[in-house]
Amino acid sequence: MPNFNLNELRRDTINNNRYERRLAKLVSMNQEVDRIKAVVESAVDNTQKGQKSFVIYGEPQSGKTEMMIALTAKLLDVGFKIVIALLNDSVQLLGQNLERFQRSGLSPSPKKFSEILPPEVKIGDHQWVIFCKKNSKDLHKLIQKLDGHSNRVVIDDEADYATPNSKINKKEKSKINELTEKLIGSEGTYIGVTATPARLDLNKTHQNQNEFWIDFQPHSNYTGQDIFFPVSTENLPYRLTFLPDAGDNPKHLREALFSFIVNVGYLNSVVNDPEKNYSMLVHTSSKKADHTVDYKQIVKTFEVLKDDKDSNHEAYFKRIWEIASARYPEHANEITKYAIGHIDRNNIVVMNSDKEVNAADNRTATDPTAPFTVVIGGNIISRGVTFNNLLSMFFTRDVKHKLQQDTYIQRARMFGSRNDYLKYFELIIPKSLYLDWQKCFIFHRLSLESRKQDKRTPVWLDGERITAVSAGSIDKTNVVVDKGEMSFELFNFDNENIEEILKQNIKPIQKVKALSELFGKNCLPDYLISYIEGFCPLGDESLAVHSPKTISGYTEKEGEMDKNTITRAKGFIGDREMELTKYPNAIHHINILFNDIGKARIFYRYRGSIRFLKTPRNI
Repeated sequence: MPNFNLNELRRDTINNNRYERRLAKLVSMNQEVDRIKAVVESAVDNTQKGQKSFVIYGEPQSGKTEMMIALTAKLLDVGFKIVIALLNDSVQLLGQNLERFQRSGLSPSPKKFSEILPPEVKIGDHQWVIFCKKNSKDLHKLIQKLDGHSNRVVIDDEADYATPNSKINKKEKSKINELTEKLIGSEGTYIGVTATPARLDLNKTHQNQNEFWIDFQPHSNYTGQDIFFPVSTENLPYRLTFLPDAGDNPKHLREALFSFIVNVGYLNSVVNDPEKNYSMLVHTSSKKADHTVDYKQIVKTFEVLKDDKDSNHEAYFKRIWEIASARYPEHANEITKYAIGHIDRNNIVVMNSDKEVNAADNRTATDPTAPFTVVIGGNIISRGVTFNNLLSMFFTRDVKHKLQQDTYIQRARMFGSRNDYLKYFELIIPKSLYLDWQKCFIFHRLSLESRKQDKRTPVWLDGERITAVSAGSIDKTNVVVDKGEMSFELFNFDNENIEEILKQNIKPIQKVKALSELFGKNCLPDYLISYIEGFCPLGDESLAVHSPKTISGYTEKEGEMDKNTITRAKGFIGDREMELTKYPNAIHHINILFNDIGKARIFYRYRGSIRFLKTPRNI
């Protein structure tokens, strides 16, 4: 009979391969792990090289939570004692993410911060995974509990929300910024995770360094900005329905609900076996009173459809039949029968701060339990929350002021794994709001493209009804404004083919497109072309495409200019390069600069009210 030896038994159970086990589990679930491995290994490499603060960028609803689970496993494997997951001050978001972490099989099992507060719970030298909301009271308590334990990593989900210092220009610290700094501590590591990193950069939140940012690629089933906000709205793979830009007639919401009922009816009577539950998201304003108005209208509509004695009952079902006939003519009767037979299987959930206490309601909103699930809300539903089987999104009340890029990018709750039913998805929205939203994504993508080459500092665009971030979060002492130019990937200089394009008798925008085809989208991206094409107030005169120019006459100086990479801290394109006498009305300028070793780079310069913001750094 063997002897009992606790130390020997313990050695055989040491957890040092959690990361590999997690990847194996994902492979068994047919998940794409290479994109997760790339991010996790880059992040750990950053920490091992001594980088204490950096950002991981990933598209909205692109699978960042799964990546964070794998990252947590790896951080524990390499020896970090405490991994803290910070989330927005939302019970719904905390519950959704904590449950996913707990179901992953992580060891130690993730805990809500309140579970470790009792004095009986000793932090000791154990490993911990702790979830905490960005709430001042919660953070205070967690900081006190962890006092004296410095070997920690803070993974800040939705990092651009609440964490940046909104009082940076007042030489003060906003409360959450101050508390998260204390939570990180002098020896801790900060990893911000977000789909909208502009505020973190322009705010220099927790001294994150943009040259160490990591890009998280979306999975192959991802539907994002290229699908929902493409260059052209022709031949869209989903249904886009425009509302009037003015007015708020209740019939629009009722019509949107009927359309949702028709699509669910078609899917569940013709396509699905077994049937599935779907949701419609009604995104109104941040005012709770508006949520109540929409809730009452949805309830009233369902009640009419359920009550065959109501005077509007037949008219409502006739309208459903008409939509079905126009959309799916061979199945109109089947769809209408499904609606009649299942209309009482509905669930209406209002998600706002009043309803946060009712986690059960919120859970049925994010993972629908009825075929006809309608979710109503504003700010709470706009960030971080994943809506499974989202089939329809209704946006109303056009924005009367400038759109803030980070806010509206986060509101794209239709992004995610929608490919399986994408052609049945419907976005109902005022046209002007859609076009501004589209421009948000063009600006955002241009900014992200600007940093991909050589890990350069991103240039953030704002203006023309769109702001990059909240003005109060921009560190005015460390942000350069109005440089006014962007550049893209290096390419081999080919003057003969360039001049062949430039001398053609075609419109300037066609020349730009031809240059993009010649050198590739990384050298002259579609997003820039789309923006130029969509904003030419003086027609062809609004765009100038200049002949190539050499930089051989420039003086090279370390930290200011590098001729080999054609980079210059203060930019290249001034009045001389824009040839203002030759192109007096041009607001868009395309310049091609080349060096003595056969390399070239395309530069874009805008003259007008758009601002270009960046944090200075040596090139």
